[in-house]
Amino acid sequence: MKLGSRIQAAALAGAGLLLVLLWAPRSGKTADSGVTIERKDARLDALIPKDAQVERIVDGHDWVEGPLWDRTTGSLLFSDIPRNSIYRWKQQGGIALFLKPSGYTGSAPFLGPEPGSNGLLFDREGRLILCEHGDRRIARLESDGSKTTLVDRYQGRRLNSPNDAAFKSSGELYFTDPPFGLPKSFDDPGRELDFCGVYRWSPEGLTLLTRELAAPNGIAFSPDEGTLYLSNADPKRPVVLAFEVKPAGTLGVSRVLFDATPFLRRWPGGPDGLKVDRHGNLFAAGPGGIHVFAPDGTHLGSLITGSATGNCAWGEDGSTLFITSGHSVYRIRLTTRGW
Repeated sequence: MKLGSRIQAAALAGAGLLLVLLWAPRSGKTADSGVTIERKDARLDALIPKDAQVERIVDGHDWVEGPLWDRTTGSLLFSDIPRNSIYRWKQQGGIALFLKPSGYTGSAPFLGPEPGSNGLLFDREGRLILCEHGDRRIARLESDGSKTTLVDRYQGRRLNSPNDAAFKSSGELYFTDPPFGLPKSFDDPGRELDFCGVYRWSPEGLTLLTRELAAPNGIAFSPDEGTLYLSNADPKRPVVLAFEVKPAGTLGVSRVLFDATPFLRRWPGGPDGLKVDRHGNLFAAGPGGIHVFAPDGTHLGSLITGSATGNCAWGEDGSTLFITSGHSVYRIRLTTRGW
């Protein structure tokens, strides 16, 4: 653990996991966040007020991802993937290192850049579910600090590195499995699957839903769960697809909701995490920020961070959007809500 002089409190070790209270690295409201709002369609005004202000609430991390609002504690969890850590932010008190290791528990040094957890979510019982890069699995954090593996193999072969996930109201877990967490990504010699899948998991088993995307990444359901949105972090086809969800929970035909190629010409990054508001508008992380789309695919506008942006999450009373982008976490108050 190389956090140097920033550590203020002693570590509490248990069940092989590390929980540490930590000084907040440049945490708190920043007067000028550097984020701008580009408005492309008048409908954006009903979602993002014209006087909306973007705050940078956390800075100084390596690569932040997987934001998740914890209602029980009134705090935000997020992954710092290179640090193999999950942090907790609170309005009063700043940052605490919540969990380390978060995605790789092996004894040998991890040889790649992204060992930690990525996407985070809570199940029906309020237990934390983690998409773990280094351990190549979906895991659940138990109350005693131990972890339970939910799924780590498809037809006997190890998954690539689960990236992001979404629960359906039925309790089934849908997740993406690109190889970005493997030390050498697509060319890693330890890779056991020759494709990148999107899966549905339940205690009854694992189902491969599609292998159509070369690099499936973000995932989100429409409010009626009739559509599953999937982003493809492939520079050759940087798109977000809208898949029909059949009554049995499998996927039907897909359509391109938007093509991120024009964004790639302006900013670094690729199509990444996805969130949907209660009206079905899509907030898509990707090159340069968060790009907002109506359900029909119209680009309404963007929150421009200027850097590769990994994900976003609804929090507080449901009208605050938290954004993980590069080294920083931002928040903005909206006039729409997550569902």
